[in-house]
Amino acid sequence: MTVEQPVTILAVESSAGPASCAVVRYENGKETVLCSACVNNRLTHSQTLMPMIQDMLKNAALTLSDISALAVAVGPGSFTGVRIGVAAVKGLAFANNLPCAPISTLAGMASRFAGIPYTGLILTAMDARCQQIYTALFSCENGVVTRITPDEALPIAEVAARLQGETRPLMIVGDGTEVCLDAVRAVVPTAVAAPTGLRYPHAIGVAREAVVTVDSDAWVSGEELLPSYLRLPQAERELRAKQEQTSK
Repeated sequence: MTVEQPVTILAVESSAGPASCAVVRYENGKETVLCSACVNNRLTHSQTLMPMIQDMLKNAALTLSDISALAVAVGPGSFTGVRIGVAAVKGLAFANNLPCAPISTLAGMASRFAGIPYTGLILTAMDARCQQIYTALFSCENGVVTRITPDEALPIAEVAARLQGETRPLMIVGDGTEVCLDAVRAVVPTAVAAPTGLRYPHAIGVAREAVVTVDSDAWVSGEELLPSYLRLPQAERELRAKQEQTSK
């Protein structure tokens, strides 16, 4: 599979509060969003994700035989949400023998800015609780998005310190925007929150990021597809802390 060939990607994003899915077709360098769906309600992703995918495909008169590959946000983000998304894509991959692209939630968010006439920095920020965020920094030059730093889990104060002296425009995206905006603005007065329509993860960004991997070794089987949490779940961290205390 190469970028010269038509590629139709079914993408899934469930690493934050909203859950979304999309089918995006790439042919001759052109992107066409065939269909997409999103829910942001109080129901769990385990209740909404698969029915949403099925309804979206039905409404667009598509079946899984029309899909070339799958893509899913594998984290960082909500541990439960990431697990549900990965499990859903694993099942689709097994049943239909489709390759999978494991996509960083943060990279998928930044990819929403591809093609937008914005020049500056994109700070992705997912709320990791305890005054920390999952974050990575990207640059955008007239709609071309480039990664600057890797995905990390960092204290907000450290994120702000790293940006000290930055003068370029800075857009903050993600559900951690509100928890870090004041701290970032204190050192980068140009920092602004992304518009609501671009602030949260969406499957279209996941599909766009997957296209970058078409000619690489990043495609995996459903069996090989795994979450990327960046840090252990809180329950496991607490258990290990207790074990360390009792072993002293």
